[in-house]
Amino acid sequence: MRLRSKALAALFLCATALPAMAQECGGDFEAWKQGVAAEAKAAGVGTAGLDALEDATIDDKVLARDRAQGVFTQTFIEFSNRMISAYRLKQGAANLKKYADVFARADQQFGVQAPIIAAFWALETDFGAVQGDFHTLSALVTLSHDCRRPQLFRPQLIPLLMLIDRGVLPENVTGAWAGEIGQTQILPSDYLARGVDGDGDGKVDLRNSVPDVIMTTANKVLSRGWKRDQPWIEEVRVPDDMPWDQTGRTNKLPLSQWALWGVTNPNGTPLVDNGLKAGLALPMGRKGPAFLTYDNFDVYLEWNQSFTYALTAANLANRLAGAPQFDPRNPETGLDNEQMKALQTKLEARGYDVGTVDGILGTNTREAIRKEQMRLGLPVDGWPTPDLLARL
Repeated sequence: MRLRSKALAALFLCATALPAMAQECGGDFEAWKQGVAAEAKAAGVGTAGLDALEDATIDDKVLARDRAQGVFTQTFIEFSNRMISAYRLKQGAANLKKYADVFARADQQFGVQAPIIAAFWALETDFGAVQGDFHTLSALVTLSHDCRRPQLFRPQLIPLLMLIDRGVLPENVTGAWAGEIGQTQILPSDYLARGVDGDGDGKVDLRNSVPDVIMTTANKVLSRGWKRDQPWIEEVRVPDDMPWDQTGRTNKLPLSQWALWGVTNPNGTPLVDNGLKAGLALPMGRKGPAFLTYDNFDVYLEWNQSFTYALTAANLANRLAGAPQFDPRNPETGLDNEQMKALQTKLEARGYDVGTVDGILGTNTREAIRKEQMRLGLPVDGWPTPDLLARL
């Protein structure tokens, strides 16, 4: 049995009408599950969903994955060179052509350009080839019961139980370790809220129907604040000297101001003012690659909070749209994982919130670095170097 689109919308209304879920975690697992079951039953989940919850177990492999996201210790250049592969570029181009009519419908209805959708499709599952083999319900139960980040996963439990209870998804549905489902790794709450029947067969199947995947992904992107027909990033070249403290993704300025400070197109020609504001992102400092980041780039960070992933996805979309590979330039030597941990420890000692001391150059760590660079009279580009570590 499959859930039809109108029923899917009704389920979402039901889910969003529920009171905010308590974020309790830990303690006796069976007692904790009983609390979730009571919450699910109050939300309208029936026997099928409750029986599925009863069978869910703790998956130690999920916990191991949650604590070992070492991929994000790579630099932007390392990560993007690995992820933007020749295979993904070739398959992406082929799929853009094969499903051109569906992409056109997605663009018309939601205002999300085809390369944006194709890039997420590529990075998340290699166009549906690798959707994950973790038992989704057990994965979400594990991460919700665990007290590391329950606020991210507990809100997904009731929507997943609804999907299972109504026959949208089987009890044994599998996906990524963090609970995402389907060819672009959609969370259960988005499945309910944004699911679109793209092929007109009366059901939303994000594991097997490419039109459903494309249309639903576009709907999700739009829901995060995407602005129709606007750019997301634009590669630029920066001068040797400029007001570095004005750089950063969130400090959006008119292109005319960046041009006044000497920022140009990659080939050295002047920037053309498009009437929009953009920040200047320097993922590996002032001597590395540089990108103007528009409001639409912020949507990428709504999809994945890793700046490195977000910038890679945005660049893959650029490549699929016909742009050349970005210029890596010649960034200053950065820090290895242990040096990064040492730097984060020093920043914490100075009162900065860097999140977890994990060797990952996340948003909080970048911002702390910028503030220390400013204090020390260094160029403010958010890039950790051995010199900065020594000065601290």
